[in-house]
Amino acid sequence: MWVKDLTSRERRTLWACAAGWCLDGFDMTVFSYVITGLLAIHMLTKPQVGVLGTAALIFSSLGGWLTGVLCDRYGRVRMLQVTIAWFAVSTFALGFAQNYTQLLVLRSVQGFGFGGEWTAGAVLMGEVIRAKYRGRAVGIVQGAVGIGYMLAALAYGVVFSLFAAQWAWRTLFWLGILPALLVIYVRRFVEEPEIYRSKVKPEAGANIFGFLKGRLLGRTIAASIMLSGLQGSYYVVAIWLPQFLKGERNLSVVGTTGFSMLVLTGSLIGFLIGAHASDYFGRRPTIIIFSVGSAFASYIYTVLPITPVMMMFLGVVMGIMNSGKFTPLGAVLTELYPTEIRGAAQGFVYNGGRAFGALIPAIAGFASAHMKLGVAIGMLAAVSNGVAVIACLFLPETRNQELAAVDSAGTSINAVREDRVSTDA
Repeated sequence: MWVKDLTSRERRTLWACAAGWCLDGFDMTVFSYVITGLLAIHMLTKPQVGVLGTAALIFSSLGGWLTGVLCDRYGRVRMLQVTIAWFAVSTFALGFAQNYTQLLVLRSVQGFGFGGEWTAGAVLMGEVIRAKYRGRAVGIVQGAVGIGYMLAALAYGVVFSLFAAQWAWRTLFWLGILPALLVIYVRRFVEEPEIYRSKVKPEAGANIFGFLKGRLLGRTIAASIMLSGLQGSYYVVAIWLPQFLKGERNLSVVGTTGFSMLVLTGSLIGFLIGAHASDYFGRRPTIIIFSVGSAFASYIYTVLPITPVMMMFLGVVMGIMNSGKFTPLGAVLTELYPTEIRGAAQGFVYNGGRAFGALIPAIAGFASAHMKLGVAIGMLAAVSNGVAVIACLFLPETRNQELAAVDSAGTSINAVREDRVSTDA
């Protein structure tokens, strides 16, 4: 197995980031299940739920970009520790919220840490793992988020069965303190990437907008649009799925948990398939194929009248497609930008796309006042996936890209500057 071929340093980094993203997947997904409890006790309305989901994603975009800048300045590992602790504590604090305003503020703070951890972990993984296995390793770590989703679904089923709604949702948030324990492991066993230590000078991070200059600008625009579509299509399903199953399919807590688990099982399978596909067939083909499949599966699942048996089958397919399209992203963004601005660029592109994609769940929430929630979900997921596919066609294929070559090629900041000077001359 390819994991055995990794060095001890690569494996330690892989497991640390996988554990972090797994627990963060749990924390972030808990909100989707908490929605049912908050609606049941009339603490929130559907439009307010949409705003809460969007607020977290918008603030995660800001947190992701700022963390990327700080990663370039202070190091990937240090910022990974900070963001893990931030995210865990803010999730725990959500359990004490007393009204909508407090939920909105704390949810935004939580989102800030969520975006930051993705950036720190993705850059760290991309730089530590060699090119041959980068797609699989980053994809597997991304797949750990799927395990977190499944744990959240199981916790929902258990907690909401044992406690009344007004206490169950708080208990789910209080469980979010668990990721803080991971900081101890990261601090002791995970080291900064060699390429970062050798390439980045103490003053690194000063040029925080280098990815918007020269030939990098086109890549940044295309990648940002692609990420907006991918994340918008994903979050509109992830945030609203439990409420769709309970409200329009009339499933009980146990039934909602069961059908959600099928989707999440598909997600885990999708992460594994996509991770290997991105190394074997390329980053672009993997993103495009899974995005097209995601558009069709999501629309059929939420809009068309289908039997429970078909729902079970399509739930797995939808989970595979929705998650498989994300597995190449960490590797792609690592391979598009040079080391001295990789953190800032990756944080800006991924989380900037998340900010625009975050509008989709809110739009679905408001649209559900005029149409069925399932129709809103299906239509918005299809359109968002289509936008992602078109934007992906404007990006280069980066499979097997050595990061040293990216630093020395014409895509680096210095090369762009020198190219401009020679052109002007």
